[in-house]
Amino acid sequence: MQTWDDVVRLASRLPGVEISASYRTPAAKVGGRTFLRLRTEAEGWLVVMCELDEKEAMLASGSPAFHTTPHYDGYGAILVDLDVIDGGELGELIEQAWRRKAPVTLRRQLDD
Repeated sequence: MQTWDDVVRLASRLPGVEISASYRTPAAKVGGRTFLRLRTEAEGWLVVMCELDEKEAMLASGSPAFHTTPHYDGYGAILVDLDVIDGGELGELIEQAWRRKAPVTLRRQLDD
């Protein structure tokens, strides 16, 4: 079982991350852009920014860790159940979401 504290720990390892709020919920941003948000207004899942094709693949995998709602149809975000997802997989998702939103200079900094 993962928690928001685990998300913060993993995200904070990446350059330029600030822990903030988005829609009055805990969030992680890079370059002022949200890449993770805790969905406290509903079931408590983590909203992770992703590409639409990645989202489709995660949903098609049948993993109980991945969900969506009609609100997110056609939008590049997957809902992740922190009670189910493995810590290693969560770390990979966080880095991918960060890469999607991070400025080139910060991505280079991580890769160097």
